[in-house]
Amino acid sequence: MTRIFLLLTIICLLPGCTALHKSHPTAVYDFGIQTPPSSQPSAQPAQLRKHSLLVADTTAPVWLDSKAIHYRLLYHNPAQSYTYANNRWIATPAALFTQQLRNRIAAGTQEQVIKDNSIATADHVLHTELEEFSQVFDTATDSRIVVGLRASLIERNTRKLLAQKNFNITAKAPSADAEGAVSALGAASNQLLNELVNWLAATLPHD
Repeated sequence: MTRIFLLLTIICLLPGCTALHKSHPTAVYDFGIQTPPSSQPSAQPAQLRKHSLLVADTTAPVWLDSKAIHYRLLYHNPAQSYTYANNRWIATPAALFTQQLRNRIAAGTQEQVIKDNSIATADHVLHTELEEFSQVFDTATDSRIVVGLRASLIERNTRKLLAQKNFNITAKAPSADAEGAVSALGAASNQLLNELVNWLAATLPHD
């Protein structure tokens, strides 16, 4: 009997034994509540309302096109990207940003935002490319987030590139973990949306 008990104990110490190795529930996040700047209650200028705008889906590189929350250890190996276990986005960062961007522009354009190319003809097309969206650790306890996005405004009929701009945000994370990354990345996405919509308002041709 003693030998059988010892054998069962050894087996349960192995990784496959569910009796002692309980899986942790996965925490799922989005960008939180996104709000325009309080200092600009009618945030978007009137000239935006004179245009119909096709907001294309935000794209991302292959490594970023997933629900994983990415981080890098600059003090260890800057070229290697890691992902948090048991923590993920509710959708890909590109998909989350696309929805927030369309909502933000629509709020200032009286819904002159076109989501599908087959529905209606737009005057202009906005393309956005998410290039970086991760947390980086300078030390084991000191981290920050890095967000990079490129926006391109194209005239629909002529396919002419009217303007293009790179947006980059770096901010300290409140904690050196997944929760800190999510909090800082959510705030950065809100800031980025404000900068992008203001740039769009100033860039669209004035009729």
